Amino acid sequence: MKTGTDSGGAARNAKLSGPAPAMRQTDLPGETVAQKFWNAVQQRGPKVALRQKELGIWKEVRWDEFGAHVRAIAMGLAAQGFQPGDTASILANTRREWSYADYGILCAGGVSSGIYPTDAAEQVEYLTGDSSSSLIFVEDEEQLDKVLEVRDRLPRLKKIVVFDMEGLQHFQDPQVMSLAALEAAGAEYDRAHPGEFDKRLQSRKADDLAILVYTSGTTGKPKGAMVSNANLLWVMEHFPTEIEQTADDDKMGFLPLCHIAERMFGQFLSLETGARLNYVENPETVAENVREISPSVMMAVPRIWEKFYSAIMIRMKEATPFERWAYAKALGVGYKVAELRFAGKPVSGGLALANRLGRFFVLNNVRRSIGMHNVRFAVTGAAPISPELIKWYYALGVEMYEVWGMTETTGGGTANRPGAFKLGSIGRPTEINEMKLSNEGEILVRGRNVIMGYLNQPEKTRETIDEDGWLHTGDVGVIDDEGFFRITDRMKDIIITAGGKNVTPSEIENELKFSPYITDAVVVGDKRPYLTCLIMIDHENVENYAQERSVPFSDFASLCRTQEVQALIQSEIDRVNGKFARVEQIKKFRLIEHKLTAEDEELTPTMKLKRKLVNEKYMGLIDSMYASGE
Repeated sequence: MKTGTDSGGAARNAKLSGPAPAMRQTDLPGETVAQKFWNAVQQRGPKVALRQKELGIWKEVRWDEFGAHVRAIAMGLAAQGFQPGDTASILANTRREWSYADYGILCAGGVSSGIYPTDAAEQVEYLTGDSSSSLIFVEDEEQLDKVLEVRDRLPRLKKIVVFDMEGLQHFQDPQVMSLAALEAAGAEYDRAHPGEFDKRLQSRKADDLAILVYTSGTTGKPKGAMVSNANLLWVMEHFPTEIEQTADDDKMGFLPLCHIAERMFGQFLSLETGARLNYVENPETVAENVREISPSVMMAVPRIWEKFYSAIMIRMKEATPFERWAYAKALGVGYKVAELRFAGKPVSGGLALANRLGRFFVLNNVRRSIGMHNVRFAVTGAAPISPELIKWYYALGVEMYEVWGMTETTGGGTANRPGAFKLGSIGRPTEINEMKLSNEGEILVRGRNVIMGYLNQPEKTRETIDEDGWLHTGDVGVIDDEGFFRITDRMKDIIITAGGKNVTPSEIENELKFSPYITDAVVVGDKRPYLTCLIMIDHENVENYAQERSVPFSDFASLCRTQEVQALIQSEIDRVNGKFARVEQIKKFRLIEHKLTAEDEELTPTMKLKRKLVNEKYMGLIDSMYASGE
């Protein structure tokens, strides 16, 4: 695939160019990501770039080693006939080889497209075909099987490169090769073609397409967001300095790298700043690995922050009476300090001293138990979060800042930051872009971070980005007199009850998810007489609750059906109902009686329930809540 697609992105970005915000001091030149990467390799050489756990030991990768892998892959691609402007896909979990391949594709002059490792073979077929990928990197035998199942329907696909060949030692297929073999071929090609690597580095320009990031496609086929080098560098170089990482920071990489949040805040900002990126072993070991890594800066989605909170709440239930008393006293002081900070008021000397003592004797150990004792600040984004949860982290001694961005804004948008923080808001617009509300209350964004458009979907591009360059986000919001934005809901998610009342379900859902026993919730009630809710319980915490009370159950479904669990969830709903007007209260609920994982269609890769699909799939369950009236 070549650049020059029908999006009109380069012209749009040029039209939006104006006075640039003050850029951070950077010694990392380049007009493309590939050029920046190679300059980083030359400058940082022996410094540690990455860490990844192997056989129980954290292995370091220096920048010069990183560069050697990337150069070999880039030249390996060239040896396979890969040309500047061609596309290659990556189908793997977050690991160092993902980054090797990503930068290798870019340094070869190509376009990199990520595929979620949880995607089924049919989805892999669509994404590989839509992106016109001529080569695909896969993690292991499991991911290879998906591609082999559909490759006969992918005529453009020439090569499949496998990271981990375990179980494939005797497998032979002319279209399949190992990553090690690709790197070896690349080293040989590099020796035979001196100057080719440098030529590839210079083959792409700022306005050229760099990466494709596919949206979840909950309302149709996934859309390939076309992100240019200029888009990426604009965000990398102008990310709010108050909440950025530095070369002294350790970070944890664990969200999917094909998601814009991890790609930007994790991989690309680490490139820009030199921060060390530590890759977790797998998605199931996040809680264990965060304690081993002890990151100084951490970005995560609300689901992770909720899990940490739930773990502490359950631990406190098992603590001694004295430990519970000490935790409550120390946290109570932390809450008082947090409230004063939120209000912009000074903290008295006596309260500050009590807070320091509470942290030293109690709360530091609590933070250590979840691996957050070294965190300078935490960032939450990619989904709404309960303000009460942010408040709890502040009371605990972790400064947490909610940010907002989208794939279509290259991850940039708004941010809370030190000295400019408002609980319950997504912050003020950053220097990266300008923002406003439409007459309908929709949040609009314009700036050099707005993507080029959607691949092969010019009509979707025109629907989303208007003639004046404003991106229509689909988020409904309000802005206060200090310029802080607050998202009230997605435009398509607003519920209008049969009585004509407008309800924003996300506010109710966020309050429910603050419970340690509720992982996710979908409020239902559009054109219905009252609100109901589908709930996904936290399996571990609810199971512990049942076991402590000797409640008999045999599996997940029977656990959900027990009278005690039903009563537990009803009590959590009653707690939340007390915070809302009568018309906004949940009258009935049902539990989703099978444990959902990232492989299930109901969940997005960032573990959010897909509202539209859930409403369709569980229509019978929903109807049962209205069958007998109020």
